[in-house]
Amino acid sequence: MVFNSDIFLFAFLPIVFALFWLLREKQARYILLTISGYIFYGYWDWRFCFLMLFSSLVSFGSGLMIQRAQEQRTKRAWMIGTICVDLALLGFFKYYNFFAESLHAVDPAIAPPLLNIILPIGISFYTFHTISYVVDVAAGRVRATGNIFEYLTYVSLFSQLVAGPIVRFRQIEADLERIDKPPQTDQMALGVGFFAVGLIKKVIIADTIARMVDPMLANHENLSMLGAWMAALGYTFQLYFDFSGYSDMAVGLGYLFGIRIPQNFNAPYRALGIGDFWRRWHISLSSWLRDYLYISLGGNRKGPTRTNVNLIIVMLLGGLWHGANWTFVIWGAYHGLLLVIDRALQPWLTRWPPLLYRWSTFLLVIIGWVFFRAESLPMALDWLGKMVGIGTGNGDVPQTLMVMCVLCFVAVNTLPETWDIRFPKTVRWAPVYALSLLLAYLFMNGANSTFLYYQF
Repeated sequence: MVFNSDIFLFAFLPIVFALFWLLREKQARYILLTISGYIFYGYWDWRFCFLMLFSSLVSFGSGLMIQRAQEQRTKRAWMIGTICVDLALLGFFKYYNFFAESLHAVDPAIAPPLLNIILPIGISFYTFHTISYVVDVAAGRVRATGNIFEYLTYVSLFSQLVAGPIVRFRQIEADLERIDKPPQTDQMALGVGFFAVGLIKKVIIADTIARMVDPMLANHENLSMLGAWMAALGYTFQLYFDFSGYSDMAVGLGYLFGIRIPQNFNAPYRALGIGDFWRRWHISLSSWLRDYLYISLGGNRKGPTRTNVNLIIVMLLGGLWHGANWTFVIWGAYHGLLLVIDRALQPWLTRWPPLLYRWSTFLLVIIGWVFFRAESLPMALDWLGKMVGIGTGNGDVPQTLMVMCVLCFVAVNTLPETWDIRFPKTVRWAPVYALSLLLAYLFMNGANSTFLYYQF
């Protein structure tokens, strides 16, 4: 089920919303949100509900054992054991065939057999949710909850379940504890406002660009030099408005149920440097990798060389987290190297005019998205080659795409982020919100497209 589908907008959400506010008891609301989360997830493939439930129960039980353990060694053992279980599930479903195919390419004799494995959607996200929980409990940053339905609500909350943001238990624990509070008008207004903006970003901007870029990339052999750049630029904006639109809708849904979901984007295409870009793009993933991987590797505490190695390792794994494909590995390595170079050249780069530094960063990000979008390494290299005039074709470039790219460039450089909008919170603005949602829905024209981050 996706946020912009008819079944979600006209059946699932209204029913869950009405039942949630009709129920008064905290436990009843936990159970309702848990059941709705599993229905939302199971609508795609009910069989994988058991996988998510298993992962949730393991981390819930482990959290309690860590909380009760007296010795640090015992806490650590439970934490490591749970992480191993979570990563084993993620590794099998997401990466088994990738490594098997890679070994086949090297030596078929030593390669394991390929399996017909279906990748469960959202597994990357809820795995990070459960790992962060047990690590935080072991570190004493949060107390393990003894309420199984509170924990299941956290993991299966449908607003963040399939494509994030990656929310840590401690970030929403206070709201979960007060989930039985009465509805608040200001939060409802914020919820509808965020949801409307996100839906507009997705269906009016991202999907419109996708309808022009996708056919161009399906015939990437015919791209002209201009077409190659416009396809890269178009995808750059499509990805941003698709994923930030999803994140806005997730935040809006959270508000509708009294749960504050943290910000995931902060004008990333205005970043000064790659380090700044990663502090603004997909903030929940960047901060997760920093706090649970980079710092665990030693961070910047073991000298410049080790810092650089850690940065590259983190970005490599961050790239692989996005998908089991060498294009994602290279994309991660590319950003790791850029981070190392950016750190080394900071004293010099900070003397650049800010606008030059910002647009140079933007250019490097666009090049990276070529690997992120390409379906294979040969396609990425062909696409990049055409961007520098090698092997170009004579494919047409839609004028509408060029206009959209110019408008998007102006928008991302000048307009406020959704979080900076002061949504009116009085009832008289309700017709405006309703009209915005209606226009966005009419613009969809029945095309319930999937969000790009669903594949991760």
